[in-house]
Amino acid sequence: MRRLPNALYRAEQVREFDRLAIEEQGIAGAELMERAGQAAFNALREAWPRARRIAVLAGIGNNGGDAYVVARLAHDAGFAVHLWQVGDAHKLKGDARVMARLWRDAGGETQDYKTSLDLGGSDVVVDGLLGTGLNTELEGDWADAVRAINESHAGVMALDIPSGLHADTGCAMGCAVTAQLTISFIALKQGLFTAEGPRYCGRLLYDDLRLPPQVLMSQVPAVSRLTFAGVAHLLAPRRRDAHKGDFGHVLVIGGEAGMGGAVRLAAEAALRVGAGLVSVATRPVHAAAISAARPELMCHAVTKASELRPLLAKADVVAIGPGLGQSDWAQALLDSVLACGLPMVVDADALNLLAIEPVQSDNWILTPHPGEAARLLNQDTTVIQADRFAAVKALQQGFGGVAVLKGAGSLVAAADSPLALCDAGNPGMASGGMGDVLTGVIAGLLAQRRSLKTDPAHALAVAARLGVSVHARAADLAAKEGGERGLLASDVIATLREVVNPAAF
Repeated sequence: MRRLPNALYRAEQVREFDRLAIEEQGIAGAELMERAGQAAFNALREAWPRARRIAVLAGIGNNGGDAYVVARLAHDAGFAVHLWQVGDAHKLKGDARVMARLWRDAGGETQDYKTSLDLGGSDVVVDGLLGTGLNTELEGDWADAVRAINESHAGVMALDIPSGLHADTGCAMGCAVTAQLTISFIALKQGLFTAEGPRYCGRLLYDDLRLPPQVLMSQVPAVSRLTFAGVAHLLAPRRRDAHKGDFGHVLVIGGEAGMGGAVRLAAEAALRVGAGLVSVATRPVHAAAISAARPELMCHAVTKASELRPLLAKADVVAIGPGLGQSDWAQALLDSVLACGLPMVVDADALNLLAIEPVQSDNWILTPHPGEAARLLNQDTTVIQADRFAAVKALQQGFGGVAVLKGAGSLVAAADSPLALCDAGNPGMASGGMGDVLTGVIAGLLAQRRSLKTDPAHALAVAARLGVSVHARAADLAAKEGGERGLLASDVIATLREVVNPAAF
């Protein structure tokens, strides 16, 4: 069993790996199936060491063949194993058919799903129903089998992918197995990490089935998985003679009446990740209160767009949108920012205004959640979530710059960089203000682009990827301290300083 690699692939790419291993490397398909079954059985024993009663549901494809191997190995090890064949057993072919025969030769019995399925009393259910080739919604016996697994009250281990989950999009095809553990074979599928994938996969393990490196190097990954360990090197210790001018000046614009908290969260987050200076332009009603609560922020009361000019002249980066609203005031401020030529992070109501009057820029980072992305692309939110990878690419191609599609498995798309996915973070982040914090984090890191270890030509993409990683890691640290439920955006701000100083703690 290996640590999860960073390379993620589409289902068709993984099938190509399988083909190359068999046809060009001479590894028998049955041998790959044996390796998968052994890896899965080892994972089962480690995850459920007290389990003795194993239920196995096998489909009619290669996923079912893997399931037959798990059943045989468990039977040989003295477990009480019950195996049900779902789908017409006469359709089993090739290596899967061989594994079914070996199961019977070992003394195993194959039970008829339609007449005898009873998962009660099982310690663990092994889902070997369907693999990565699913492209239609489940119905009939397949849907019934998935529901039976989910209602079993046993531990559930999925082979390669939870049955019913689309390997490329991470969406459930009508219904899907809810696994506590999923073991992915050969290469990681991109759908396991975003949309509904994390919900159905549970803990994820990986085994490459000992494929030769040249096989796995034959395809360019569809997505690169972001890890904090992979970006932490950018946060090098500062020079001993550094001063605040080395780390940029962020101007955060927002805070319509009644929404001053959003702009303060973004501004404070920019400070906490190390921006040298942070100014706030907001409605007069909020300026004094924000200054009193966080005196390190330079707050300016702005009633009209012309008052932004001296503030923009001093800034290195602009973050606009948190609490901005969609009034004439908000539109005038956005128009001024769009004309200033500074690199910017655009979020929240600034995105909603952009959806009304779209423009393009190569000098911004857009950070929509699915609802805002839907408005930008003139689609429904369900369409965005049905293929988040396509959506973030469309955002980047349609609006330029860098696009960050927030949510479970946040995605980062840039024209000159591979698509990136962050699988860190937790459900506690589903609360107000988290997006405002992310805006400030990215803006604060972008302001430090000259001190980060990065190529200036890729500064926006690097700041977006680093910011998403920092934000997620900070949220995970905050959740570890007090739990996910009730996690506040300000709790995440409190852990940012630790995260952006990895060498010091």
